[in-house]
Amino acid sequence: MAPPVFISNLIPRREKRAEGRPLLEALASLTWVQWGHFWSGWLAWSCDAIDFFSVSLSVTRLQDQFGRSTHDITTAITLTLLFRSAGAVIFGVLSDRYGRKWPLIFNLLLISVLELGSGFVQTFHAFLGVRSLFGVAMGGVWGLAAATALENLPVEVRGLASGVLQQGYAVGYLIAAVINLTLVPETSTTWRSLFWCASGISAFSAFVRLLLPESEVFIRAKAAERARGVSTKNKTKIFLHETWEMLKRHWLLCIYAVLLMTGFNFLSHGSQDLYPTYLTNAKLFSDHNATVATIIGNCANVRLTDVPVHESGGAIAGWLSQYIGRRLTIIIFVLLIGAFIPLWILPTGFSALAAGAFCIQFGVQGAWGVIPIQLAEISPPAFRATFPGVAYQVGNMVSSASAQIEATGAANLHTTVIDKDGNPKVVSDYATVQGILIGVVAAFVLVVTIIGPENYGSHFEKSKTAFEEGAGRGELVDDEDGQADGTHPSSSAGSRPTSVQVMDEKRSTPEPV
Repeated sequence: MAPPVFISNLIPRREKRAEGRPLLEALASLTWVQWGHFWSGWLAWSCDAIDFFSVSLSVTRLQDQFGRSTHDITTAITLTLLFRSAGAVIFGVLSDRYGRKWPLIFNLLLISVLELGSGFVQTFHAFLGVRSLFGVAMGGVWGLAAATALENLPVEVRGLASGVLQQGYAVGYLIAAVINLTLVPETSTTWRSLFWCASGISAFSAFVRLLLPESEVFIRAKAAERARGVSTKNKTKIFLHETWEMLKRHWLLCIYAVLLMTGFNFLSHGSQDLYPTYLTNAKLFSDHNATVATIIGNCANVRLTDVPVHESGGAIAGWLSQYIGRRLTIIIFVLLIGAFIPLWILPTGFSALAAGAFCIQFGVQGAWGVIPIQLAEISPPAFRATFPGVAYQVGNMVSSASAQIEATGAANLHTTVIDKDGNPKVVSDYATVQGILIGVVAAFVLVVTIIGPENYGSHFEKSKTAFEEGAGRGELVDDEDGQADGTHPSSSAGSRPTSVQVMDEKRSTPEPV
């Protein structure tokens, strides 16, 4: 009896894995514009993390500032996550309709303003309000950054690029943790200085994107539409029609993507958001040692951003997925998460707990490293900003209560530990709560990944943009028309991805059933 399709195609067909150029040759062919697009997307995503984790790294100081409990302070995290889906829709639609450049610049500037405002608020309710608005702005970044970074690269590079891109979030976490460890204790404004630094870094990211041109896919599409004399009003009508056409054809895929991203967001937020609080409350670490342990944990995510020198983190997963497939890579790294949960929660000493944090985040961010390219490949190709961004952020919205689930569970579950003076002390049992949550979520992600689709090696850059007729049905660009309308020929040295020379191919696996 033959195994189900979703099992038999976990590893891509040999001919699909063999096509294309060697990785180093493909990397050597990249232009400065392609490198610029990738690193601008990476930087935007890193800024997103710096801004978001400013709250989770400041929980204790915010409690002192506003006189509130941990549960109350984590409401700010929950509200930010809840409103991110609105931002994903707004900025994703703007990006798929008008292009990648200006929506991302505006998005980053809005984040900068709201992060700056977060550092000036004087009341708890004002803080919640600003963080809610920040959630809307933050929700747009991931979809736009991923589309900007990946769609201009050759297919052969995208697996590795996906892993490096996603680890921008870990770099952002690390930068925020270092600022919190070094600058914050030395300033009279304490936690506010972290928010102000984050605001400046986001503004810098917007400036970097300003220096780069529009994505080549949109340069081609806009030139073709101008040649045909299509008005802005008609393009908007076409965009709305093609969006509806896409939803009719891919509604089941939309549901699947949300389920997948719900599991992934529970994995990351459940293992990161309250980790410093867990160390200080349940393991009786000082704030300094808790921050250092957090930094060590995130080194598992960051080190391969210096590819190819180091050997851990999400970039290994992205690179590996180019050879064994996206879903199988995710499965391997999620299994690693389950294996390391005991090391993450059972020890009491700094060294063992820091090692557990490193191992858990190696698995979490390794699995996450495949997500940008996995979502980009299974997405309706004309909606590469909206579809992944909305799926990601709706999953975030569903998982938005993860910090409060952990805080509430720990408040109602206690254990006894020995403090530094050798005396027993009753503390909230964050370890048990987090271990159960991450174990259950890891099992959920395994199941959803196994039964899901995979479109390994998709040449989505050859598809029409969302304001062109036929985009909702996934139609491809006529290369002859595209060149006649002023786009670069596929053999040029411009920023157009080399992979457009590869022949068209159909989806390698069906949508989920």
